[in-house]
Amino acid sequence: MVSETLKDYKIILASGSPRRQQFFKDLDLQFEIRLKDIEEIYPNHLQGIEITNYLAQLKASAFDSELNDNELLITSDTIVWLNNKALGKPKNYNDAVTILKELSNTTHEVITSVCFKTIDKSDTIFEVTKVTFNELSEEAIHYYIENYEPYDKAGAYGIQEWIGLVGITKIEGSYTNVVGLPTEKVYQYLSKYY
Repeated sequence: MVSETLKDYKIILASGSPRRQQFFKDLDLQFEIRLKDIEEIYPNHLQGIEITNYLAQLKASAFDSELNDNELLITSDTIVWLNNKALGKPKNYNDAVTILKELSNTTHEVITSVCFKTIDKSDTIFEVTKVTFNELSEEAIHYYIENYEPYDKAGAYGIQEWIGLVGITKIEGSYTNVVGLPTEKVYQYLSKYY
C-alpha cells in the first residue's frame, strides 16, 4: 500500500481545492496542506499540456527553499482546453456565462498536470480527458451559476454537480481528472515512489 511505500515521507499538498483535498483523504493518505499565493501566468506560446505542466511546476518552485529532506510536495493545475484556447476559472458571473456558452454542444479537453517534488528530484505527470456537453439552454446556464459555485472551477463547471448531471453526454478518460485530480495516476505514481 502507498502508506507503507511513503512511510518515510511527509506528503505536502499545495492546493486550496476542497475537491483535491477530499481525494487525498479518500485515498487514505496522510498529508499536510501548505498554500502559497502564486500568480498563474504562463508564456503565450504554450499550448494545452505545456500550460498545465508549466503551472504545476511553477507552483512547486515556490517551495524550493522550504522543503525538508523527508517531504514530498504535490502541486497541480487544471485547464479546460477548447479550440486551442485555455479556459480557466471564471472571473465573474458574465465570464461564467460566456464560458458555459462556449462549452455548450461541443467536446473539450480537461487537462491536469501534477508535479511531485522533493529536495532531490521533481517529476510531472498529466492526464487528458475529453468531455462532451449537449446544448445548454440559457435557462440552464443561469440556473447553474446562480445555484452552484462555478468560480473556483476551470471551465466554470463541476462534472459532479447539477450541470454535469444534465449537460454531459459523453466522457472519454478519467472521471476524477475532470473533478480535479487524476487520482488513479497519482496513486500509481506514489505506489512506485522510490
